[in-house]
Amino acid sequence: MARILKLARRYWVVTLTLAIGILGIVLALSGAGAAVQWLFSAYALAIAAWQAVGMVRDILRGHWGLDILAVTAIVATVLVGEYVAALLVVLMLTGGAALEDYANRRAKRELDALLTRSPQLAHRFEGAELVEVPVDRVVVGDVLLVRPSEIVPVDGELRSPEASFDESSITGESVPVEKQAGDTVLSGAVNGQTAVEIVAVATAADSQYQQIVALVAGAAESKAPVVRLADRYAVPFTLFSLALAGVAWWLSGDPVRFAEVLVLATPCPLLIAAPVAFIGGMSRAARNGVIVKSGGVLESLSAAKTAVFDKTGTLTRGEPTLVAIRPENGFGDDELLGLVASAEQYSSHVLAASMIEAARARGLVLDEADAASEEATNGVVATIGGREVVVGKFAFVRSHAAEAERTAIAPGELAVYVAVDGRYAGALLASDRLRENARATLERLDALGVHDTMMLTGDAQATADHIAAELGITRVRAECLPADKVREVAAIAARPVIMVGDGVNDAPVLAAADVGIAMGAKGATAASESASAVILVDDISRTAKAVEIGRDTVRIALQSIWIGIVVSVGLMFVAAFGVIPATVGALLQEVVDLVTILAALRAIGGRLDAASATSAAASVPAQQQA
Repeated sequence: MARILKLARRYWVVTLTLAIGILGIVLALSGAGAAVQWLFSAYALAIAAWQAVGMVRDILRGHWGLDILAVTAIVATVLVGEYVAALLVVLMLTGGAALEDYANRRAKRELDALLTRSPQLAHRFEGAELVEVPVDRVVVGDVLLVRPSEIVPVDGELRSPEASFDESSITGESVPVEKQAGDTVLSGAVNGQTAVEIVAVATAADSQYQQIVALVAGAAESKAPVVRLADRYAVPFTLFSLALAGVAWWLSGDPVRFAEVLVLATPCPLLIAAPVAFIGGMSRAARNGVIVKSGGVLESLSAAKTAVFDKTGTLTRGEPTLVAIRPENGFGDDELLGLVASAEQYSSHVLAASMIEAARARGLVLDEADAASEEATNGVVATIGGREVVVGKFAFVRSHAAEAERTAIAPGELAVYVAVDGRYAGALLASDRLRENARATLERLDALGVHDTMMLTGDAQATADHIAAELGITRVRAECLPADKVREVAAIAARPVIMVGDGVNDAPVLAAADVGIAMGAKGATAASESASAVILVDDISRTAKAVEIGRDTVRIALQSIWIGIVVSVGLMFVAAFGVIPATVGALLQEVVDLVTILAALRAIGGRLDAASATSAAASVPAQQQA
């Protein structure tokens, strides 16, 4: 009952219209039928006047909308004495607006879930005391307690030995993620069954979850160009409807025929279909791990012809892994790797984590250094077990071991050289792994109509060519500066152009592209801020999913618009022959509105995603068999 009262208050005009209708029925049953005509007519004309004010304001701003038909239909039905039909037209208009609002709220369910889950409070240690503070008062370095099943308030580093977090609201990954001390914990993640301590590494405003909330808020307020496209139907549809109604009146000689046609020409299908479809599409994208900043982005994605990719962190994982160990001068593989990993514990280089991870994967025990120092961009020197271990670039290692020799490397590989106690000990090779689904993503884009692909990267030409050859990309531009990338994208003829990147250096080209898509799973960056859409999971296949959602959304929006137009026009022709009374026509138009809304709600995509998942699952055995 409380829910019904809440809806009645929210849509008070609909409630008032229904109340007027019920009052009219009571008056008619009590024998005051004449009063009913005056009541319905006066109320309908009052609503028409209210709508006319908004219509005139729109016209003065140069926007000819569909309200002209609605106002004309109400006035016409009152003038010819069809007062019941006039009230039904009012109910259709007010009810249509209410249905649109309700559908929008239903379509935005996934988007609103992010906003309402935003954490408001944090438990901060102040000395030995635990104090509850607003989340916006948390500063970097604060030690926070996150209780079982609580939402992590800010990005932090895990202080407790281990913990489990549900990151589904951030990454879409349904399986809880195990974390160890020192690992990054994203705001918005839900803690497991044990209370843990974290150290804040960002304020609330700079944390991952708040950045996502900001993107969602912007997305929810947008209006797609195709919605304005629906408005363009207003003038021809209005002129056609008035002309048909006028012809029906002229041929029949009956002014009632004019009203009977117009009540079926009311414009709710055009006004409702596109907004509902695009909000549904944005909701579907959010559910699939992609925040789309505006409905217009979905329209551009649907028409995309070219996709351009950054290499590192986009087509590749951006995390070099050990691929070969080449020991020299009597050192063994495990011995060399153990010494390198032990020394790399004191290095900030991107390869350090890869070496440490590889050593631990082999079950090697890492030793602590008696002393260690890092020379920026060159390498690290550490004293481990009484031995001096030098790890880094060839020139740096050779300055400690004159007999060091360069080792052969393949395109896309990096070499880390090692010297122990002044002797050359060998080299370790690492390579940035290609994403497992990168080729499948390109093939899916091609199937969706994005036939042209290109790779832009700041890496060396040989490395870029190697990755491009593995993926079948023929257009490659290597050794690019950010300005070079912008020029390359601007010169592409087949548009719209999608640009996919992840780094700060990609921010300019993401903003310059028709659709910039940022791989934002690893944190909010300038790339995410300048992009048109942000992928929240570390999965490049979501690029193709975004294009698929864009195509489905535009298709459903246009289908819904045309369903409303075709059905309305068909009924108008029937009404022109006097077959459909004005009251019945107004009721039929309500049915048309409902059909239009239901058609547009398909853009939310539950069945579409289920069918896509089934198709993908069915293709796995075939691929394995091949």
